[in-house]
Amino acid sequence: MRITVLGAGSWGTTVASILTRRDHESLLWARHPATADEVNEQHTNSRYLPGFTLPARLRATADLEEAARHAQMLVVGVPCSAFRATLEQVVPYLSPWVPVISLSKGLENGTLMRMTEIIKEVLPGHPAAALAGPNLAKEIMSGMAAASVIATEDLSVATAMQQVIRRQLLRVYTNHDVIGCEIGGALKNVVAIATGIAQGLGVGDNTRAAVISRGLAELTKLAVAMGGEPATLAGLAGMGDLVATCISPQSRNRYVGEQLGRGRALDEILAEMGQVAEGVRTVHAAVALADRYGLAMPITRTIHRVVTGEITAVDAYAGLLKSHPAGHESDPG
Repeated sequence: MRITVLGAGSWGTTVASILTRRDHESLLWARHPATADEVNEQHTNSRYLPGFTLPARLRATADLEEAARHAQMLVVGVPCSAFRATLEQVVPYLSPWVPVISLSKGLENGTLMRMTEIIKEVLPGHPAAALAGPNLAKEIMSGMAAASVIATEDLSVATAMQQVIRRQLLRVYTNHDVIGCEIGGALKNVVAIATGIAQGLGVGDNTRAAVISRGLAELTKLAVAMGGEPATLAGLAGMGDLVATCISPQSRNRYVGEQLGRGRALDEILAEMGQVAEGVRTVHAAVALADRYGLAMPITRTIHRVVTGEITAVDAYAGLLKSHPAGHESDPG
């Protein structure tokens, strides 16, 4: 199968490498020609995956038309803020009925849409799916075992995609609950910022465990309000992804929170990283969805206040302790 992966970040490059190693004809689209040249000539992507060698058969291009025409399956791993615009550019060149899989975990600000909803709107008639779960790119590139979920309403399509993506050390499960999988993947980034703040403030593992578990309650409540299923949020796309993102030093969102907890300015942190931390953008849409469904979601709202500069990380910690009385544990408060 000819597969195109749009987005040469760490996860997009990793997925392209996995697919190449399963003997598909994979093509990686990079926004910068220099990145495509490096992949083709040196078989590396030093900016996003330093120290790793990519499959020699993996080819890259900076030509979006070439990338789209190549695809019998399209995998999209660009940042959520560029997701719609990138798909709109491939419309004239993509063959009919080519399935489209989102790797991007977030929500579109303004519309509050999930990535598969954008796929259906921009590319009607194309099967839309999301790949979710605790998937740290560098661990997978190192050959460590991992598990993912391919989520789409049509399980026959999901099963076909499952056969293409899975490999020996990457177990891929199917799930029909696209809403639950995508909301879990989007909001875990927000909770990871909160967990990182706790780490940066040095408040202890008990506090971090409390933030993670209460954060899980928040994203579960929102997913269910939107039509998702509670069991999904207890699985790989919910708790699994949440735990990995909150505890791993590789997590960009956790890093942002940790640096905020140490008193650094958000703009300075993001400029230094040179990569996207989706939770910083997703939190705006998450608060809007919480308002839409009448949900308290205090962790999400507190991180929103930190990201917008309304309060500091120290204020956020104090506020969560004092301003939100504890009720029944089943309530996300």
